[in-house]
Amino acid sequence: MSQPFLSVLIPFHGDDPASLLDALLEQADSDTEIVLFDDGSPDTSVFERLSAHLAVATQNVRVLRSDTNLQRSGARNALADAADGEWLLYLDADMEIPAGFLPRWVRLIKDADFDAAYGGYTLPEAQAGRYAVHAGLARAGDVNDAAARSRRGASAFAGSNMAVRAELMARIRFDETYRGWGWEDVDWAVRAGRAGRLAHVDNPAGHGGLQSVDSLLAKFAEGGLNYARFLARHPDQASLPGARLARLLAQWNLFTAVKALTPALTRASALPVRARVLALKAYKAACAAAAFREVRP
Repeated sequence: MSQPFLSVLIPFHGDDPASLLDALLEQADSDTEIVLFDDGSPDTSVFERLSAHLAVATQNVRVLRSDTNLQRSGARNALADAADGEWLLYLDADMEIPAGFLPRWVRLIKDADFDAAYGGYTLPEAQAGRYAVHAGLARAGDVNDAAARSRRGASAFAGSNMAVRAELMARIRFDETYRGWGWEDVDWAVRAGRAGRLAHVDNPAGHGGLQSVDSLLAKFAEGGLNYARFLARHPDQASLPGARLARLLAQWNLFTAVKALTPALTRASALPVRARVLALKAYKAACAAAAFREVRP
């Protein structure tokens, strides 16, 4: 078989990408391969079901597995190593793709004046009412068109719905010292932007998984060290609003008080959603500020 033009790469750990795989198969042509990677899920049933999928035997689909959890950076690097395509398209297992999604990516790539591009994502509106704070947070930053994301540059990139030349990924890998949740994709984008051309395009995919306030607080607490590491390594990103706040909280030694006070404000359903989102952002900055002393550039 000749080299595929596009490799669609889907890591999963706990989520079941079967619906996404079926949707992709309806849109994929003979120049597209799909590679799924079970990142050490304790329950192997999803891997086993996917491995038995008819497309594995009849179409250009592979299902791989790691016995250990490589985490977000490691799984993406492993997928890049396994891929045969000239271009790589990373998707998350819980994404939903609209009609014409893959053909649009192929057209964008073939006309590309970029080496990596982010297509954006849309909210699952059916969940937005129940998870109003997460939806508000997403609308404040992540759910934007290409023009708005372009103004933010690399900091608006995400590691899902991202297309990249295989040659660039071979040179600029995801940093596997980022462990747990967050910031490994923005770190990659900042470094990739120094080695190649980044772009934002309008080809969004639906991204499920809106979460409760408590889940977001836990993720930001877990990701504080990663955020601090990112800011220490990339001082050129100091103008980001969250970075400025984190520096101020560290400078004035206020992060302990902010970490203690903001969770209650974020949970306060009587407050406007915007106020709760601002409290959540302050909590994220405080978690980074608390971790600054643990990191080195």
